[in-house]
Amino acid sequence: MSLGLRKLGGVALALLSCGAAAADERLVLLGGGPRPPEALSRFAEWAGGRKARILVIAWASSDPAESFDSLRDDFAPYRPDRMDLAPSPPLGPGAKADLSRQIERATGVFFSGGDQGRIMDVLRDGPLLESLRARYEAGVVFGGTSAGTACMSSLMITGDGDFTVIDADAVGVRAGLGLLPNVILDQHFIKRQRQNRLFGLILRHPGRLGLGVDEGSALVVRDNRHAEVMGRAPVMVVDGRDKPGGLVVQLLQPGDRYDIKKRKRAKGND
Repeated sequence: MSLGLRKLGGVALALLSCGAAAADERLVLLGGGPRPPEALSRFAEWAGGRKARILVIAWASSDPAESFDSLRDDFAPYRPDRMDLAPSPPLGPGAKADLSRQIERATGVFFSGGDQGRIMDVLRDGPLLESLRARYEAGVVFGGTSAGTACMSSLMITGDGDFTVIDADAVGVRAGLGLLPNVILDQHFIKRQRQNRLFGLILRHPGRLGLGVDEGSALVVRDNRHAEVMGRAPVMVVDGRDKPGGLVVQLLQPGDRYDIKKRKRAKGND
């Protein structure tokens, strides 16, 4: 082996570098309400189709078993190999060990709706949080609906606050999973008139991009950049980076694509 590498020289090193390339990071973010079948289909496809092993984390829900049953019914048409429900908190040593095994064998991780604060309460456990982030970076598809979408932000909206004003100080936030860098996610967006809270946060943090996913809609993101709207409702983009004290607001309709890095509409993934 060493002799072959010496003979091939730079070619061998180039091939090794290619083999070490990072896996695509993939997110399927549902806004709550009716779950778009095309988004669930994409999640299942990315997770491995009929070989998919989907881990449902329902910590946000007041009834995890019911949330799991509902998601299992929605994913049934795509016939994943298995679906598992993560242990419910509080997590003792045995439950943590079971969860670690589930995370390691999962090809897809999906967070239910409910209260996103409950998710991050559990993920105060640093090693657990890092294990989830590591799986995402390794190419395991992550998804969520409602609270399960909100928690993907690094700066997560908690749901607390006064949303009758455009004021970041009136919006409750805390650290989230941080899977989609420099983006603040909101959900049930237009249906529940949540624009004020996202406007206020982007005015306070103009370097971040606001994405409001409406009910019945989903934003599917590859490589933390290439986004596509699926479902029956729009996604609102709120950008304050190049407008000091102002905002640029766009509505992306189902089928529209958007380049999160370039902050502009895209015809494809280029």
